[in-house]
Amino acid sequence: MKKFLYISLLLLGVSACTDDFEETNTNPYEISTESLKQDFNHVGAFYPNMLSGLFGIQIDHNLAVTSFAQHLAQPTPFVGNVNNTTYYIRWNRLWDLQYDNIMAPAKQVIEIAEADGYNIFVEWANLIKVVSISRATTYYGPMIYSNFGDEGGALYDSEPELYAAFFSDLDRIISVFSENTDYTGLSDFDASYGGDVAQWARFANSLRLQLAMRISKVDPALAKAEGEKALADPVGLMESNGDNFNLSLYGNKFHPAQICFEWNDTRMSATMESILIGYQDNRIHSFFDPVDDMSLVSDHPEWPYKGIRNGGELIAKDDHIPFSTIDISFNDPGKVTTRKVMSVDEVFFLKAEAALRGWEGAGDAQANYEAGVKASFELWGAAGADAYLADNTSLPIDYDDPVYEGAVNDFTNRITNTVAWDEGADNETKLEKIITQKWIAAYTNEMEAWVDFRRTGYPKLPLVYFNASNADWGIVPDDEWIKRMPFPNSERENNPASVADGTSKLGGPDEINTRLWWDTGGPNF
Repeated sequence: MKKFLYISLLLLGVSACTDDFEETNTNPYEISTESLKQDFNHVGAFYPNMLSGLFGIQIDHNLAVTSFAQHLAQPTPFVGNVNNTTYYIRWNRLWDLQYDNIMAPAKQVIEIAEADGYNIFVEWANLIKVVSISRATTYYGPMIYSNFGDEGGALYDSEPELYAAFFSDLDRIISVFSENTDYTGLSDFDASYGGDVAQWARFANSLRLQLAMRISKVDPALAKAEGEKALADPVGLMESNGDNFNLSLYGNKFHPAQICFEWNDTRMSATMESILIGYQDNRIHSFFDPVDDMSLVSDHPEWPYKGIRNGGELIAKDDHIPFSTIDISFNDPGKVTTRKVMSVDEVFFLKAEAALRGWEGAGDAQANYEAGVKASFELWGAAGADAYLADNTSLPIDYDDPVYEGAVNDFTNRITNTVAWDEGADNETKLEKIITQKWIAAYTNEMEAWVDFRRTGYPKLPLVYFNASNADWGIVPDDEWIKRMPFPNSERENNPASVADGTSKLGGPDEINTRLWWDTGGPNF
């Protein structure tokens, strides 16, 4: 009876105060939707996580593209040394990361921003989508982009369709950004450019130039048209290191430092040793730490750095632990607070190649080449750029693995091109200089370095020593290099019809030795 009376009185009280229910029952400490809108938090909160998703963790980069581009190598014989780095695919997550961490939230935030009329936020999300899939397609080839979010399993875009969509989206993005350079709504969420829309426009335009060059051999007419559009656009391109697109680490440690110093799973590559020491490149002191054991560098004690051959013979992890780590500064979150996605040195090298290809507005090839090298030296705080650029004698060195007897893991350098520009040389020689320097400057973001190697054949990287490829994922011939990553098992299991469609657009089997669209294998000129 008492319980019934209590409920009756409660209901009576509720009915008596419904006139001011909303006011009385609003939690004064709760953030309302309207207050979130006033600060753009209901859309802006998505962006830091989306941007962070551009880089994955150990298996997404360090044991894939970073090894394939031969910047870093691992001392650890994972799975009996039969793994991605020796061309047998064990780990393949980049696809899922891009869709789960970028494409899905981007779709959601675009819908919210469109509903509220926040066009700059819409196009910022669209730009992040372009960056995401334009990077991931260099791994896989065909991907889901224009049809993302379709029910029943979206079909893949072919690579020509992807690039057409990228360029179309960049047209709109750059137009909206360039018309709204005084917009300040991004500032609380943009740790890269502090909300500077004009800077984002310059990056987007530089991205157009990158993508145009990527297809310069397979579709030279489209590449030239898009490249010249980027070169002529009044919004401009990245011009200095202050324009670099860097991702904030938000106080976290640079992930390759964790891989290197906490897990002892990555070290300097033998290819870096060969090229940087041979060219007497002072950037090596900012990239890597010298070894403690001088017996490892008896062939070049004045440059005490030692790397591991990519795809090398590995027996015990401890064998190569004493080799050069990445520079110790990377292990300090107070010193290394960002990770680059695109830096101005790349733009200069793109313009240098564009000049060789006769693209209007590219400027002088030598001037751009030398500006790219100087910008990279400046970025890394390295001295001696002028002397380096004048060196017409130094060449990369041969590599010796001091751990194992005989010729195990050793290689003979294949590069016969010096650093100094030679205006009388043919375009092929000039291109090799450009791409080799672009490869060095790409350190810590090897995605485009792997693209350039497949696209041009430069730098002249050594073959992997131990090729474990087989029919499971495709056989890479002993005189070749891996060409792509297969579509991941998550897609094979959850979206088999789309995988079959994507494979039909690939131009070959879903294997690691199938060339991507822009990787023609033909001459560069």
